[in-house]
Amino acid sequence: MHSAFRKPSQPVIGLTGGIGSGKTAVSNRLRELGATVIDTDEIAHSLTQSGGLALPNIRRAFGANAILPDGSMNRDHMRALVFKDPKQRAILEKILHPKIREVVQQRLEQGAPHYFLIVVPLLFEKGGWGELMDEVIVVDCPVDQQVARVIQRNGWPEAQVRAVIGNQADREVRLAGADHIIENTGGIPELIEKIDFLHQKLIKNA
Repeated sequence: MHSAFRKPSQPVIGLTGGIGSGKTAVSNRLRELGATVIDTDEIAHSLTQSGGLALPNIRRAFGANAILPDGSMNRDHMRALVFKDPKQRAILEKILHPKIREVVQQRLEQGAPHYFLIVVPLLFEKGGWGELMDEVIVVDCPVDQQVARVIQRNGWPEAQVRAVIGNQADREVRLAGADHIIENTGGIPELIEKIDFLHQKLIKNA
């Protein structure tokens, strides 16, 4: 079981969306506008960089193949491993998730001028975040657009992208859980306009 978060006095907004939906573009813009952004993917990354706090446990659980010569986690190896085997994924999550939550809690305790924006890609898939969020933003676009963006960005084969999408919550589930939806189907100027409008709304509510 997760230990409960201690909620700050400022509003906590969750941000989520499927792979390739544009979460990073949205969180970067809200950060520019003054939101205090806590990105759980960035935290996971720092925990698995060379010298990261999660590495000793990862080496212990998965062996030397899980670590690259530079001392960081071998992401490609681990992605392939946990993707094929739910048991292995559960082991990795058991190592990472409590540490991610700890870092999130520390950052919440530092306060925010307006509101916190916590980026959780699997917000609806992984329990334990709901009690922290006052509102949830979902970044959304059609699946074919997600696929095209990830192929362009990561160079993955289409089958791999579709497999990742298949492991994430259905669009309908995400949209049903959203307080705010940002449709990211057009160009950047259109997206920025939507984000700026939503930011004003969130500032008013805060």
